Amino acid sequence: MTFSNLGLHSFPEKSETVTPAEAAPAPAAPEPPAPPVESSQNTEGNRELTLLTKSGGNITFTAKVAGESLLKKPSVKWFKGKWMDLGSKVGQHLQLHDNYDRNNKVYTFELEIIEANMTFAGGYRCEVSTKDKFDSSNFNLTVNGKMNSCQLWHSGTLIPFCRGEAKSESQSDVDVWEILRKAPPSEYEKIAFQYGITDLRGMLKRLKRIKKEEKKSTAFLKKLDPAYQVDKGQKIKLMVEVANPDADVKWLKNGQEIQVSGRYIFEAVGNKRILTINHCSLADDAAYECVVGEEKSFTELFVKEPPILITHPLEDQMVMVGERVEFECEVSEEGATVKWEKDGIELTREETFKYRFKKDGKKQYLIINETSKEDSGHYTVKTNGGVSVAELIVQEKKLEVYQSIADLTVKARDQAVFKCEVSDENVKGIWLKNGKEVVPDERIKISHIGRIHKLTIEDVTPDDEADYSFIPQGFAYNLSAKLQFLEPPKIHLDCLGQSPDTIVVVAGNKLRLDVPISGDPTPTVIWQKVNKSEGRVRVEMHEDHCVFIIEGAEKEDEGVYRVIVKNPVGEDKADITVKVIDVPDPPEAPKISNIGEDYCTVQWQPPKYDGGQPVLGYILERKKKKSYRWMRLNFDLLKELTYEAKRMIEGVVYEMRVYAVNSIGMSRPSPASQPFMPIAPPSEPTHFTVEDVSDSTVALKWRPPERIGAGGLDGYIVEYCKDGSTEWIPALPGLTERTSALIKDLVTGDKLHFRIKAINVAGESGAAIIKEPVTVQEILQRPKIWLPRHLRQTLVKKVGETINIVIPFQGKPRPKIIWMKDGQTLDSKDVGIRNSNTDTILFIRKAELHHSGAYEVILQIETMTDKVAITIQIIDKPGPPQNIKLVDVWGFNAALEWTPPQDDGNAQILGYTVQKADKKTMEWYTVFDHYRRTNCIVSDLIMGNEYFFRIFSENLCGLSETAATTKNPAYIQKTGTTYKPPTYKEHDFSEPPKFTHPLVDRSVIAGYNTTLSCAVRGIPKPKIFWYKNKMDLSGDAKYRMFSKQGVLTLEIRKPTPFDGGCYTCKAVNECGEAEIECRLDVRELSLQRSKPEGSSVQQFSVLFCTKSGLRAYSAPWSAATGILTGSWQQAISLH
Repeated sequence: MTFSNLGLHSFPEKSETVTPAEAAPAPAAPEPPAPPVESSQNTEGNRELTLLTKSGGNITFTAKVAGESLLKKPSVKWFKGKWMDLGSKVGQHLQLHDNYDRNNKVYTFELEIIEANMTFAGGYRCEVSTKDKFDSSNFNLTVNGKMNSCQLWHSGTLIPFCRGEAKSESQSDVDVWEILRKAPPSEYEKIAFQYGITDLRGMLKRLKRIKKEEKKSTAFLKKLDPAYQVDKGQKIKLMVEVANPDADVKWLKNGQEIQVSGRYIFEAVGNKRILTINHCSLADDAAYECVVGEEKSFTELFVKEPPILITHPLEDQMVMVGERVEFECEVSEEGATVKWEKDGIELTREETFKYRFKKDGKKQYLIINETSKEDSGHYTVKTNGGVSVAELIVQEKKLEVYQSIADLTVKARDQAVFKCEVSDENVKGIWLKNGKEVVPDERIKISHIGRIHKLTIEDVTPDDEADYSFIPQGFAYNLSAKLQFLEPPKIHLDCLGQSPDTIVVVAGNKLRLDVPISGDPTPTVIWQKVNKSEGRVRVEMHEDHCVFIIEGAEKEDEGVYRVIVKNPVGEDKADITVKVIDVPDPPEAPKISNIGEDYCTVQWQPPKYDGGQPVLGYILERKKKKSYRWMRLNFDLLKELTYEAKRMIEGVVYEMRVYAVNSIGMSRPSPASQPFMPIAPPSEPTHFTVEDVSDSTVALKWRPPERIGAGGLDGYIVEYCKDGSTEWIPALPGLTERTSALIKDLVTGDKLHFRIKAINVAGESGAAIIKEPVTVQEILQRPKIWLPRHLRQTLVKKVGETINIVIPFQGKPRPKIIWMKDGQTLDSKDVGIRNSNTDTILFIRKAELHHSGAYEVILQIETMTDKVAITIQIIDKPGPPQNIKLVDVWGFNAALEWTPPQDDGNAQILGYTVQKADKKTMEWYTVFDHYRRTNCIVSDLIMGNEYFFRIFSENLCGLSETAATTKNPAYIQKTGTTYKPPTYKEHDFSEPPKFTHPLVDRSVIAGYNTTLSCAVRGIPKPKIFWYKNKMDLSGDAKYRMFSKQGVLTLEIRKPTPFDGGCYTCKAVNECGEAEIECRLDVRELSLQRSKPEGSSVQQFSVLFCTKSGLRAYSAPWSAATGILTGSWQQAISLH
């Protein structure tokens, strides 16, 4: 609910009202009074409007409220100021009107002020409300004795209107002096009032002097203009052109020579002489002269001061006799001079100081300490740019309300009684309904018995619902209450424009049905599903309707829904039938038959549920098995339940699915059919032969078919039958994917025929058959060992490595295998031997030296044998060399000898590694590696050092674990003299403490941390002690001491005046001591007190010293507690 518009109409003479839709700027009249000035500005929500009008005219304020969404008439109240209800002021000069436009559904409310005078000026407010909505609009009214313009203040922009026509130019850009020169004398006063000119007489004198004809000058090429105008605070330049470029000029102000300063700047540019005046003030409003020799050039400078506007007007006040009154307004400039009047008489400071005038920045105050009945009236504040009026009401006694009227809630045809009781039984009053006086009739009765006032309404109707007020005469009271009419609930299904008995909704869609309802108070809505315990209905409640919602309707949501509305007055109900239709259920998976090379036949069954609508046909799709893309096979709906799919690729696996279609749409797809492939079976396997035969087994082998086909090969099936029989028996359980097979559990001596077939998804291939029968009987074969090539040489392994020797062989029947080592049978506990039909394995987990030797493998079948020999060599790391000797040392060389190691690790010694180490560090460095001799000479040794030597032996396994080391070091002697360093006497650097930078006397402000610093020198480092008035500060937490690189600092946290005094720093070491002192003064914050008379609160200006400079703040102070109050971080005690 919002205001559609708020129209403001000012009528100087007529009482006729113009609606906002007709409002437009009125044409200008040749003579005053001015024609009606109207504003068509529309506003919504809270706003501020200012209307200036002429005294004696009629004014109508119009508020329009959009009523499309309102079931009942809204309540409107008009206020003046913050508290005065204008409903109680209805009379000769104030009228309230309202009407309703049924075509446009707009409520119009009017406030009419008849013959407006100064007392009607001030702030107004219009409030409109319903049960749960509220809106308001604020506006100001200013009434002047004379008025040539109307101003409307809206959304922060001042829009001037003069005689009904908008003025587009800003006054600050207008040259007033030029306007006065061109205007006739009769217009001078009008121009002075319009542009805020205060010294009109002085301007006319100067204008008269300017109009005189001037003589032609020989010293000046161009003189000063007759007059200049500048705004206060701006800069202006006065310029002349002289005939002689070297001429000197003087500038005079009111006959006095002007000296160069920061505000007055003289410039000489060629023939031009310029005087610049910066930051013009009223003191610069004077006559100026430029003197060249004996000739002068005169001009007048006018400094224009902008008019002082009232930015915040006065407000009406109501007090009791003896109370304090304070009128407050705000102007556009600080420290401005204003004029206060009461009922048109100027107020001054009297001897009794009844009236007090106060200025605080831009705010102006009028204070009356003790009011009396005579102080009632209208108070006015005036500036040169505006006027504001407020009313003061002083009451002698206070009327007490023993019982106020209360809100009533009634039903139709009931009786409503408003009753109140006041303290004075002689007080009369009036009853108002929505701001209008209530007129008694046969149904409405008004009574006054003693202190009790009653308003009785019989047979209450909906039109009686309103805000009722009782206003005692002579008192500013307004007792208000509200009458609420109870209306029985009603469901308005007929207003939907269609029959809502049955509602059809497509499954999955959202069903939303707005059901209008009415009733007061707002009825409770209950939705039920008939014959079922629950439904998936969601209900949204609104003031005048409820919403029936089913999110994603399903088949289970079908049924009859009942809506019931209840309130204390009655009950109503209605039934709504919901039918849900949907797409069909998906059919079952289709079946594939009659598969060919590029075709097949698809069959399916109708869906179990047709979605409430008949099935119109079917859509068939197919895809490759490993693909995700389905391809539609028919564009027209299939009416039958079979379809022959063609044009498929041979060897590709396909799947089929089907959709059912009705009038709602297409069902979800059916499950995919079983995969199928339109291909032919493969050809028969090739090269089918017998590989081996034993007494109970036959080994077969073959090759894959020449043509397998796009469908691949699933496997092979092997079958056999006895010679002379036609029954083929499967030789293997199921299919085999290998190209060989071993047929077991055969009867020795049987003659068998074998055949094999290839199988894929299309079926079996032709059979490959061995032409001659196979007799199941073992075949004798000589033993033969196939020795691998790497075993024909000596096999070398390191100690700890694994030995795994595999020796394949052949022979039938299975031969006997014997392992020999060095002519002895090999012990199976020391090594592992594993034999099979085709090979024998020798396995040693961790090789040892004793595993070295000559091994022999013997293969024996009856009297036939075969054998091979294998040599294994196990090697290990060698031992260290023996008998190392330091044979000789000369110069920078040392000669060494040694003998080979006792243990060569079962391998040839490949060489030696010689290393040396300095006796001081014992870090070993290699001198020779892979050295083959047993003696060597180590060179390039350092003179004066002693060396040890060690030698490692090396074979195929690597270096020996340990080394042979020389027992005695080899000393490399030095040659030459011995250096003896001189002796020096140690210097004493110690000195007593000495202050290199003294402490400085300081004066600080209380409450801010401060530091004292000095510098000291001394060896050894002195100990530091701080004292205040000879008292040690070491244990006081308020003080912190720092010492860094000889700089000593004492920090005093938030000092007070008690921390002032004499501070001493003392430095002590074993050589002596020194001390230094300074004076610290702690001063309080500077406070300037200004105590308002007759008040217990004093106002202080507090000056704070911060890092960025001095800052001044204002703070109230209580004399009772001596503490500054307000939002301060800490209280500051005053002493």
